[in-house]
Amino acid sequence: MDWLTNIAGFLLVIGVLVTVHEFGHFWVARRVGVKVLRFSVGFGRPLFKRTGADGTEYVLAAIPLGGYVKMLDEREGPVEPAQLEGAFNRKPLWARNAVIVAGPAFNFMLAILAYWAVFVIGSLEVKPIVGEVAPETPAASAGLAEGDELKRIGGTEVEAWDQAIMAFLDAANDAPFGVLVERADGTQAERRMDTRGVRLLDEPGEVLDRLGLQPWRPRIDPVIERVIEGSAAAATGIQAGDTVTQIDDQVIRHWGDLVASVYDRPGEQVTVTVQRDSQTIDYAVTLGGRGEGDDRVGVLGVAPAVPESLFADARHEVRYGPIAAIPQAVGATWNAATLTVDVLVKMVVGQASVKNISGPINIAQYAGDSVSLGITPFLKFLAIVSLSLGILNLLPVPILDGGHLLFNTIEWLRGRPLSEAAQGIGQQVGMGLLLMLMTLAFYNDLHRLFAVGG
Repeated sequence: MDWLTNIAGFLLVIGVLVTVHEFGHFWVARRVGVKVLRFSVGFGRPLFKRTGADGTEYVLAAIPLGGYVKMLDEREGPVEPAQLEGAFNRKPLWARNAVIVAGPAFNFMLAILAYWAVFVIGSLEVKPIVGEVAPETPAASAGLAEGDELKRIGGTEVEAWDQAIMAFLDAANDAPFGVLVERADGTQAERRMDTRGVRLLDEPGEVLDRLGLQPWRPRIDPVIERVIEGSAAAATGIQAGDTVTQIDDQVIRHWGDLVASVYDRPGEQVTVTVQRDSQTIDYAVTLGGRGEGDDRVGVLGVAPAVPESLFADARHEVRYGPIAAIPQAVGATWNAATLTVDVLVKMVVGQASVKNISGPINIAQYAGDSVSLGITPFLKFLAIVSLSLGILNLLPVPILDGGHLLFNTIEWLRGRPLSEAAQGIGQQVGMGLLLMLMTLAFYNDLHRLFAVGG
């Protein structure tokens, strides 16, 4: 029933974000004297309708995909002379711009609020401790070593791996940047990392791989505690208590070796060697798989014994008081916003792949995952998508808020607005650009789902 969770998560995220966006337009429009005819949560057939004392119609509609605000405007129909003062098109430029900017601004404020809630509630985070470092990579050249804990990347303090990844992306540019680490003995050292010529955003989810480092994982003995029912291992007779010593020609020293040896081989046949008491036994196993398309990975179908104490030193709770959480939330929002803009610019100039653009399918999957994982992952996801929506709407593309700001800027420079014909052409161009963007996003989503992988 994962698809139900994904759909529910998507509807919840989009419904909240678009409603907040439109409420921003509504709230500021009322403050600058614009007559609001309708504020609708959702689209389609009204399920509930009420007219306020101010004459605004408040609607709850059947299709929960956001909402809209309808304002009095001579461009959309005749307006009675007595009501002209409340028409949007009759307001001065500053007032119209304030109404337009309010939508994205409310999305930014929602992101700050979501991050603030995350910091106040607290979350159990994995410390950004470096694991394996690949040779001849930026991480290796910088002198990073297994066991180093990342403390500051560029100018950003980090306490968790998601913060570290965003900080790496933000710091990576045309010049080396500093990386402050705390070594296993408690001393700190400043490293210099050079990512010039390294395209970190060619493939989604490969930032750490391209830097040449992996998160630290505890060394777990390759002793099988449980064989998954119906798995490849169960079908061949592998038992709980067996110690895996070899897969094909690869010697298995710890559980990480076992995972790595099957990861890229879904559906392939391998020879698994186990030690059982004093016996050495070889099993021919056709590996199972998990995931779809490029994300499909090989699975043997066994689980290790993992003492909780192994992870005690690798995790910590990040939590702040209500006041201390405010600058943390503002900082997290600023970092995420600047990174989003930087990625957009890099995609335009060809320094980042357009594969990083996601559509509703991918958003739904992430939304569903975040909902199932708990409140803090969902709030983090909500903050990121809210920021993305706000920034997208500020792009100078007609039909978006940024396009309306562009028209208003031209009006200010010319001393008069563009003709309705010119604005109509602009709207058509904007619609075409938006359709192209949506098509690309859908293509990326479908490629992730159906591409043949691994």
